Amino acid sequence: MALPTITARQRVLAVGLIGPGRVGSALLEQLRTAQPRLARAGLELKLCGVAASRRMWLDADDPELNSRHDSAQTWRPSDLDEFAAHVRGVDGRHALLIDCSASDAVASRYADWLAAGLHVVTPNKLAGSGPMRRLQAIRSACGVGARFRYEATVCAGLPVVQTLRDLLDTGDQLLAVEGMFSGTLAWLCHRYDASRPFSALVREAHALGYTEPDPRDDLSGLDVARKLVILAREAGWSLSLEDVDVESLVPPELALLSTDAVMEQLELLDAPMATQLAKARAQHGVLRHVASLDAHGHAGVRLAVLPAGHSFAHTRLTDNIVQFTTHRYRDNPMLVQGPGAGPEVTAAGVFADLLRIAESLEVRA
Repeated sequence: MALPTITARQRVLAVGLIGPGRVGSALLEQLRTAQPRLARAGLELKLCGVAASRRMWLDADDPELNSRHDSAQTWRPSDLDEFAAHVRGVDGRHALLIDCSASDAVASRYADWLAAGLHVVTPNKLAGSGPMRRLQAIRSACGVGARFRYEATVCAGLPVVQTLRDLLDTGDQLLAVEGMFSGTLAWLCHRYDASRPFSALVREAHALGYTEPDPRDDLSGLDVARKLVILAREAGWSLSLEDVDVESLVPPELALLSTDAVMEQLELLDAPMATQLAKARAQHGVLRHVASLDAHGHAGVRLAVLPAGHSFAHTRLTDNIVQFTTHRYRDNPMLVQGPGAGPEVTAAGVFADLLRIAESLEVRA
C-alpha cells in the first residue's frame, strides 16, 4: 500500500534518547532510515538529543548524529533535568523521551516527566517490575495526557504486552501465563546436546551479543522474573519480584566471583548442566527455561524438563514463546512466538511504541 503524500498539516514529535548503547544505537539507525517514509506519511520525528550516563548531546540541527564519532559531536556533562527540558521545549510541542538505559535512577524520573507532559517509551524493565509505589505514580502521572509504553520490556519486539492488553480491554480474564522469556536461555537450551560443554555455548552466545556483558545476569533467571512481574501487573495482579520463586542456573562458586573473573570460570556450569540434560534424556524430554504464573498467583522461573511434544519444545534459536490461558482461551491457550534476543528486534519494539503514540497526536500549529 502506498503511503499518503506529505501535507502542510504535519505532525511533529520531538524525541530525546537516553542510553545510546546497543539497543539505543540500533534504534537511532532505524529512526534515521525511516525519516523519509514517515515524512511522506505526515510525521516528522525531530531528534533533539542523546544522553549517555556521563555526557549528553543537545544539538537538534545535525541529522547525522548516529553516523558520527564522539570527536565530531558537541557534548556536555549529562543532566537529565536539563535534557528533559530541552526535549520538551517552550513552544508546547509534542515531546517524547526514550529510555534505553538499564538505570533505576532514570526509571525513577518517569512519573515527573509524564506529569510534565512528556511521553515515555522504554525497554527498561526496572519501572514495571520495581517498587509498586513507583509504578502507581507512573500510572497516575499518565492522567494528564502523556503516555507510557513499554512493549519491549517483555520479549523484545514481540507484541506480548499489547496482546495481553487487548485481551483484558475486551473483557477477557487472565488465568495463567507460561513461557520462555529469555532469548539467550532459549538459544542455550536449544543448542545444548552434550556434544560441547555448556560453558562453550555460553561463551559463543556472549560473543554473538546474546548475553549480557556478565552472563550471570541471564543465567540467574532474575531478568525473566522481571518480565513475569510486568505481565502479572498488567493483568492487575499485585505481584512483586520477591514473590517469584527463581531457580538460578549460577552455581554458588560462580556467583561469588568478580565480574572480570566470570568468563574464565564458566566451566563451573558444566557439571550441573550435564546432570540436568541426563535427567531430561532419561525422561525422553527436553530442557527448557520456563516462567509460569498460575491462577492462584504462584510464580516461578526454572529449568524444566518438558515432553518432546510440548509446544515449547519446538522453538528455534532465540525464540521467545508466551502462552496466555484466559477465559476465552481456556481450552486452547493463545501463543505468541518469535525472536526474543538482539538489539535490532528490541529497538523495533521501542520504535513501534513510539509510532503508536505518534498516531494519537493532533497537529499543532
